[in-house]
Formats: sequence, structure tokens, C-alpha cells
Amino acid sequence: MLKLPENATVCIESWTYGTDGMNDMAERIIMCYFYMRLSDHGDSNHYAYPLDICVEMSGDLTVKRILSLPLGENDRCGLLSEVGVKPFDRNKIHATSEYHPDLVNERRKTTKPYHVVQPQGPSFHTQGNLLTWEKWKMRVGFNYVSATMSPVLFLVLIVQREGLTLHDITYDGRSVFYRLSLSEINGAGINANNLKLVCCHEIDDGILWKHTNYRTGNAVVTRSRILVLQTIITVGNYEYIFAFQFTQDASINYEVRATGILSTAPINLGDSVSYGTIVGPGVMAPYHQHLFSLRIDPAIDGHRNSLIVEESHPMPIDDPNVHNPFGVDRLPGRVLKIVNENVRNPITGGPVGYKLVPHYSQLVLAHPSSYHFKRSEFGEHAIWITRYHDDELYSSGKHTMQSLGGEGIASWIRSRPAPVSVRNEDIVIWHTFGTTHNPRIEDWPVMPVEKMLVSLKPINFFTRNPAIDVPISTQEENKSVLVEDDKGAANVGGASCAKL
Repeated sequence: MLKLPENATVCIESWTYGTDGMNDMAERIIMCYFYMRLSDHGDSNHYAYPLDICVEMSGDLTVKRILSLPLGENDRCGLLSEVGVKPFDRNKIHATSEYHPDLVNERRKTTKPYHVVQPQGPSFHTQGNLLTWEKWKMRVGFNYVSATMSPVLFLVLIVQREGLTLHDITYDGRSVFYRLSLSEINGAGINANNLKLVCCHEIDDGILWKHTNYRTGNAVVTRSRILVLQTIITVGNYEYIFAFQFTQDASINYEVRATGILSTAPINLGDSVSYGTIVGPGVMAPYHQHLFSLRIDPAIDGHRNSLIVEESHPMPIDDPNVHNPFGVDRLPGRVLKIVNENVRNPITGGPVGYKLVPHYSQLVLAHPSSYHFKRSEFGEHAIWITRYHDDELYSSGKHTMQSLGGEGIASWIRSRPAPVSVRNEDIVIWHTFGTTHNPRIEDWPVMPVEKMLVSLKPINFFTRNPAIDVPISTQEENKSVLVEDDKGAANVGGASCAKL
């Protein structure tokens, strides 16, 4: 019926069917989406040729329905037996959507080799699951239960069983966090790419701190080193790169990078839609969301912690009793501080703590009446705080794809017999973050990484800069090389140019 080219190879991708209220979820349902490649090469990009049919199958691989997919703004999905299917439009054939080096000849010639060497070996040490680096010490874990995928053009909500987990994190012998994990993103454990599952390495991060005394002209500078614990998962067309980053100034970053190939759907040549971007002839990439839930179990100098919301408000400008000569009048700023009110900083007099620097992002777009919303309770708010409970690890509940709602972080809170205090208690903080991804043509055929960063930074935890003792950067250690231009001049714009 599709009248595909003779050299076509059909590729099928199966996705678990998530609850939508239209099917009996007592039976497992699998949606099989059809694509095509026109090359014998196994890595030819089949996402460049999405076909307009979809097969609905039961768990025992019995075909239940064959559907015809929409090809335009006003089309709707329907039974193939009722609405039919159009033959493949051969005007959609093109040669600009490949990415594999065997199939792409153009490679820039300007990138020279860049080698990173550690002649004395890495600075970290491992003993079983115990990892130490600089003043950091922690236990490294990794777990998974199962992997499922749900194709939702409006919302890509992926729920996982955690993958990389970190435990008993201390800095210079002081407890800071009991457990850190990504609570929700599907299949991070079982889909992890093979590199012993977790890659541990150090990276250079430029200047850590620097000062030049303008009176003497003397400069003191240290370079920043970061320890990275990274795992990568492939979920169908997408790749996710998850990295915990530990710094020498006692900060922790959690970085998520999204890359891979866009999820694609067929569209008529010459058509456009309000819910997606045309990235190739007859290839539409739908708008969608990626939402994550970071679970932060603090232990700031002990397990009795509190969350303080600190706001900086403008001084009144017309109050005769307030001296405000510079007219400071702006919107209030907000800082989220995890503190131990029982331990005071000997210099500031306030509680010791860490501040959460969130990744600001749009929350779940699905309507509250939808099952997408009901089974992604964590997506309603950017910050949640709960008392610690042993069985509360997954902020969408234990069975997200089959859920009809009523399980997850909001339901936990509603189920409490009475409101409970979270001040000076064993608490857990949950941060919802992500990206609303309206694809651009530059994301095709493989998407440059989209970065999302959450940080945990000490705030009045120490009595001075904890990185003041990091070795000073010297030429003897760095072995920087002065760069000369083609005429042998060692300057650019009148100033010497060299790597520190």
C-alpha cells in the first residue's frame, strides 16, 4: 500500500503504551512506529523517513489495530481500514539527513588534536564503591528495575529507576549529603551505555580563583579541577548524559545534557503545523518537554536540616525613615538554602548550609485533567520538600506508565494524617527541572547537546574560601605554550596570547 522504493528497508520502533484512559490497561499494549532507510548501511538515519502507519500490538505480539497517522494540521489518527494510507511520496527522498562518518564526507580540517595527560595518574582513588578525591569522600551506587518508553508528542516524560546514585557524601570529614539521585527519567539503569556503566574522570575548568594586586602588578591564580561521575543512556532516538560534578571549592553540580536524534513524524510536503518544526522533506519534529526530578537528601553537618527561602527585597524609596540615596528598587531575588539550625558558623553567627541553585524551566504543560499530568505529579512544582521515608524514592510513584494517578509526591503529601513540620527534621528536597524543546533545524540530523545545570553550593558552611589551599598555577606544571602567528609574532592584537 505504501509503494516504497525497491531498496527500502523498513525499521520498526516499539514503544510501551502509557495510560491515556482510552484502553484497558489490564493488557500490555505496544505501539510500533514504522520508518524507512534507503541505504544498505545499518547506521543510515531511518528517522529521516517516518512512515504514516502505526501498529498496535498486545504483549503476546498479536496485532490489535493498524493505524494511519496524520500528515497535516487538520488530519487525525484513524484506523487504516477506514481512512486508508497514501503511497510514499518519492519527492521526500533526500541526502541531507545522514550523520554517520561512513555516509557524510564533509569534515572540517581546522580542528587540531587536543591531548589531556596526567603523567602521575588521576587524583582520585577507589576502594570497592568508596571514592575519594581531594577532600571529597562518597559511596557510588547504580541501580535499575526496568526500562520503558512512552511516545507522547506533547510531553516527553521519561520515568526511570535511578541509575547512578551517590551516598554518604562528605567534604573534609564533614557530612553534607546523605543521598543524591535522579528520581525520574525512565530506564537510566538498564539503558546505560557500556563504559563500566559509570565514567569517573577529572577535567580542567579554567580559573578557580585569581587576584592581581594593581599596586605591585603581582597576580596569583589557581586552576580549577573538577571530578566528574558520568553515565550515558540511549532511549530510542535520544541520548541523555548525566554528570555529577564535584569542585575543589566544595560545590556539587548536576548536569544533564540531551542529544541524539529528534523524534520525527511524517508530514505532507509543503505543509506546516503549529506543534512541530519541519527539519527535512516530509519530516516533522514535534514540540515536547523533557522533565527531570532530582532527589536531594541532605545531611548538612547531620540529618536535622531545614529549607530556608531567603528573599532580597528592595529598600523603600519614598520612606523618610529609610536611607536609600541610590534608589535601589528592583524585584526581589530568591535563594533556597538548606541549613542546619543546630550548627552555627563561628564567624557569621548564622546556620551552616548549602544553597540550591535551581535550573529554571517551564513546568509540565499537560492539562491537570490529563493522564500525562496525573502520572507526573512532580511536574506541578519546581521545588518540593518532604520528611524522609524509606519507601519514597520515585516522585511519580512505583509504576508510572501504568498509573492512573494518585501515586507520587503530591499523593504522598496528601496522604499524611496531618500537616507535618519539615523544620529541623530529616528532610528530602525534590527539584523539578528540564526543557521545553521546540526543535530547530540546527538540531537535525543529530542534536547538539542541550545543557541543564543544577548546583549545590556551600553557604556559610566554612570560615573562608575552602579552595584557598589549592596549589597555585605555575608554568612549570602547566607547560603553557606561547602561540605565534604565521609571521612568527607572539601576540594577538598587541597582547601576548598563551594558555594559563
